[in-house]
Amino acid sequence: MYSDLIPRFQIRQNATLLAIESSCDETAAAVVRNGREILSSEIISSCKEHIRFGGVVPEIASRAHTSAISLATEKAIANAGISLNDLDGVCVTYGAGLLGALLVGVSYAKSLAYALSVPLVPVSHIRGHLAAAYLCDDTLEPPFVSLLASGGHTAIILVDADYSYRVLGSTMDDAVGESFDKVARVLGLEYPGGPNVEKLAREGKNVVPMPKMLKGVGGYSFSYSGLKTAVINYVHHAEQTGEEYSRADVACSFQHAAIDILAEKALEACEQSGYRTLTVGGGVAANGYLRETLTNMCTDKSVKLVLPPKVLCTDNAAMIGAEGYLQYRRGNFSDLSLNASARVGLG
Repeated sequence: MYSDLIPRFQIRQNATLLAIESSCDETAAAVVRNGREILSSEIISSCKEHIRFGGVVPEIASRAHTSAISLATEKAIANAGISLNDLDGVCVTYGAGLLGALLVGVSYAKSLAYALSVPLVPVSHIRGHLAAAYLCDDTLEPPFVSLLASGGHTAIILVDADYSYRVLGSTMDDAVGESFDKVARVLGLEYPGGPNVEKLAREGKNVVPMPKMLKGVGGYSFSYSGLKTAVINYVHHAEQTGEEYSRADVACSFQHAAIDILAEKALEACEQSGYRTLTVGGGVAANGYLRETLTNMCTDKSVKLVLPPKVLCTDNAAMIGAEGYLQYRRGNFSDLSLNASARVGLG
């Protein structure tokens, strides 16, 4: 039985791990060594298939994963210059995400770990985004402050010396990425919303009044519902009264309001905690305005900023390998009863 093997698995210092990610519309596989070195990273996206629906259709995403997962894995192994027998473990995203999509990755990873008699390492997609920072700075060690900014989560987290997490604050309603997607629909922009809002914002000015959510109050918590509603009301009022308005100005003003508070509270956490390193993870970390704002603020405050390249901010398997290595070193292995979970906690 596979479960009987788990106590006998050896934890290797220079572990080479295969990582699999299938939480949404990217089918990804990567080979990562020591949680820091990317030997290969492959992504097969079904994004274009969802554009005409205005968002990800879970059934279409699941079918796309089923078709692509073997190919992505084969390419990752080949491009890493290794064989399957060189692997020390298989890491897989078990949550959070679309349940059907996650099940494809989990099922595939379980069968592969069983066939190779290597550890099966379950990984939280959320923690994967945070761990992406280790892939772009091989000297990075906790403690540090981490800003999580994605489509499903927004939070400020303290990562302590033992790699444990303390959540200082998170969103009380919409996540920042979710609000970008909703504003994109109001402005008539195609999916994916975030990049298209950013593109439109470059043509506009920050001149439309927007609410400053929880500014000066609420600690490190966030609330994007009111900001999203303000955009909806502004656009609908202009359209119903026949007033002319600039979609680009709305996008730019919304982006400033959504992003500025993220940067301000992240830097405040660095000041209050005394941690002089800030890492950023999640799809919204690919936003150019956020990257520029954080770079300038961290320079002014003498805070070290670890900002992964954009390809490591959006969904990928390399980040799952980075977090998977931390779990592997702890011996956090699963047996074949591992199941997917649509929701997982931040901690």
